[in-house]
Amino acid sequence: AVVSTQSGHYGRDRMSVLRNILRPLCRRALLTPAQSLRFKTEEANDFFKDHPVKDVIIRREEDVAEIKPTDYPDPEKLRTFGQYVAAILPKYVQDVKMTHTNELEILIHPSGVVPVMGMLRDHTNAQFKALMELTAVDVPSRQYRFELVYCLLSHAYNARCIVKTYTDELTPVDSVTALFKSADWAEREVWDMYGVYFAGHPDLRRILTDYGFEGHPQRKDFPLTGFTEVRYDNSLGRVVYEPVEVAQEFRRFELDMPWELFPNYREAPAHLLEAQETAEEVKPEK
Repeated sequence: AVVSTQSGHYGRDRMSVLRNILRPLCRRALLTPAQSLRFKTEEANDFFKDHPVKDVIIRREEDVAEIKPTDYPDPEKLRTFGQYVAAILPKYVQDVKMTHTNELEILIHPSGVVPVMGMLRDHTNAQFKALMELTAVDVPSRQYRFELVYCLLSHAYNARCIVKTYTDELTPVDSVTALFKSADWAEREVWDMYGVYFAGHPDLRRILTDYGFEGHPQRKDFPLTGFTEVRYDNSLGRVVYEPVEVAQEFRRFELDMPWELFPNYREAPAHLLEAQETAEEVKPEK
């Protein structure tokens, strides 16, 4: 904590209050001379006698919390629980495995998003009541190109669980906003970036792009330059949208240099010209 004092009557009153608060703490050895940046005497109570009215910085470095390996869930218990989930929900669970970080990963059918997520939230031995993240992965070569990833956290057992499902451009997925309030904006972001439709969402609107935006930027088939560009028009006094125009000379890339060459406006380096001439000289005749 950093306590700033000022000169004058208000500053003296402030220092008296600080003395009354800190002296009992010093007597109980909660603060020692070695733990303060400005303690210079062996007695903690002597700190305020000759100390000028300046910023008082107090730092405590003892009793550092240590994280024990036993505080984390046992991977075998998580694996056993995953097998239990697959046994009681065979209609939806397609595979259960452990990740390289010892987190439970459950692969489910798209129709089982709400039943499986509800069970993981409400089951006594799970209690994954926090949806930490919801995102998607686009793999155009797959039949179902979008993979939805739900990251759950159990505060009761200090465990994490990843639920994955799949869909395509036209098949909607049930919304989990009724189970997790944090899914509201997360599903809107996935809809905005990937175009995955969530059935039952109370307010499925774009959240990152502007009004009237066309397309979904995180799809692999979306052009890097986009379709429109934005600029401020002084004559109109507002922001205008225009089609993207890449007004650039044809570029030629050489492996010997990192920068592109503009043939009409820039000459090639001398070493490249010499190498080209040498190659032409030693070129075998047909």
